[in-house]
Amino acid sequence: MPLDAICLQAVVEELRPRLLGLRIDKVQQPSRDQVILLLRGNQRLLLNAGANAPRLQLTELSRDNPAEPPMFCMLLRKHLVGARVAALVQPPLERLVRIELDVTDDFGQPGRRTLILEAMGRRSNLILLDGEGRIIDCMRRVDADMSAARQVLPGLYYEPPAAAGRLPFTEETEDGFREKLEHANPDRQIDAFLLDSYFGISPLMARELAFQAAGETDGRLFSLGEGGTEKLWNIILDFSKSVKQNNFTPICLNKEGRPFEFSCFPIGQYGDLVTAERFESFSALLDTFYEARERQERVRQRGADLIRAVTTARDRLRRKLAMQEKDYEATQDRDRLRICGDLITANLYRMERGADRLICENFYDEECAEITIRLDPLLSPQQNAAKYYKRYTKAKTAEKYLGEQMEIARRDLAYLESVLEEIQRGETEQDFIEIRNELRDTGFLRKQTKGKKELKRTARPWEFRTTSGFRVLVGRNNRQNDQLTCKEADHRDLWFHTQKIHGAHVILCSGGQSVDDDTIVEAAKLAAWYSQARESGNVPVDYTMVKHVKKPSGARPGMVIYHTCRTVHVTPDETVVKNLRVQ
Repeated sequence: MPLDAICLQAVVEELRPRLLGLRIDKVQQPSRDQVILLLRGNQRLLLNAGANAPRLQLTELSRDNPAEPPMFCMLLRKHLVGARVAALVQPPLERLVRIELDVTDDFGQPGRRTLILEAMGRRSNLILLDGEGRIIDCMRRVDADMSAARQVLPGLYYEPPAAAGRLPFTEETEDGFREKLEHANPDRQIDAFLLDSYFGISPLMARELAFQAAGETDGRLFSLGEGGTEKLWNIILDFSKSVKQNNFTPICLNKEGRPFEFSCFPIGQYGDLVTAERFESFSALLDTFYEARERQERVRQRGADLIRAVTTARDRLRRKLAMQEKDYEATQDRDRLRICGDLITANLYRMERGADRLICENFYDEECAEITIRLDPLLSPQQNAAKYYKRYTKAKTAEKYLGEQMEIARRDLAYLESVLEEIQRGETEQDFIEIRNELRDTGFLRKQTKGKKELKRTARPWEFRTTSGFRVLVGRNNRQNDQLTCKEADHRDLWFHTQKIHGAHVILCSGGQSVDDDTIVEAAKLAAWYSQARESGNVPVDYTMVKHVKKPSGARPGMVIYHTCRTVHVTPDETVVKNLRVQ
């Protein structure tokens, strides 16, 4: 769910005492919709103006920055680096936050800048104002063609979004509530009535208030009665007092082990379908809730072209392999061609030129059954026999050639499947650059054209530390898997990989030391998590010493063979992965 005004108020109240007076040291823009302000004290303030996840929070998640910072990022650096947070203001029940900043210009004169986050779904924006309230620039410019009512352009005075025209629920009185209820349609659902009548209530909270009043989320107004009306008003009154007193609790609702909703109040409308998890802070809650979604969004945005190219190549290979298998199946009937040639040769004395068939006894058959052999009437008997022998030889040669080509196609198909899996694991921009370079080197993508700049640094493998203190390394992509397994790992280290399932190479750096069973299980869970079996249970993971793992000559990146191994069955667990991760 997007961050509603009440949850935004809870976040602002949590952040205000932590941010006031802090100095901005750096400004980053890891993606088009996200800006991160790095503050003194190692605080990272995330401002997200994306349509699906607009929010304000402190974040612990690391995000990779592009090779060249966007123009908006450069502008923010010019105006905000060195500024101090003077105030954090949210208009009542508005999804809008003003960050007031004290700055010093190039001449040493004090000034004021204002950074405004409008967290309003698809209309979300991040706007920088000067000391007079004029717009310096914004993340999304809105001209007259896009909105005749409100333009957001550099040089214009900032105008806040138009008011909703409804009464804030915190200002409602009992008389006003009863009057609205009398004029409402009795068949109207309670939550719809609340959303239509009041400003500041989100659909989730409207359903929750209806559930508390009527025992169901789709209850109708006529079902309330006098006692129900009194109960609903008291519930709204208590809710309003909690909001005014900033009495909030960060709660995440998990469904089937995954974050489903979040709220600043306990939610009971889902019953036993969800479990409630309380967090120490709203920032930690938002990091947990949006982490998986951001990863999927990064893959969608940065890996879309790679997924499309790899999927196209894979589908083409599948069609090619299907045709080769069909042709290979046809070569298995080649002995019949040789027999036809032999029978024509043995019956030359009986044949006449121009015949279109030969009916003779098949002396290769135990019962010497008759067989009909088709002939080309334009050819002589000897030429017909030679034609069958030629087709036999051609089929025999084709069997060998097709077998080799099918083996290559199957290897390439397995390789492309592994690339699709590693694209899904990609987190940073460098991950996708390395995958793209890998595909170019293997011939599945065209070589890079001159003039384009890419990040030159090489990403390191993911690093983990087991409960018993062993270091574990996980390859990010196929080429890194090769580097990790074949060059960097000690031959006495343990190598883990999901059994017959595409995934990352996992190295448990044991150096020949004895490893306990719990450590084996933890490393196996990492291998299962970073594989295609992430969503499965009871995943088989093979492990062996690195010295038993070999890379065949000419094999595709990431492809290895091993013979001696043990197998452990584990269920991937994201909690284990997070706890073991070395930041």
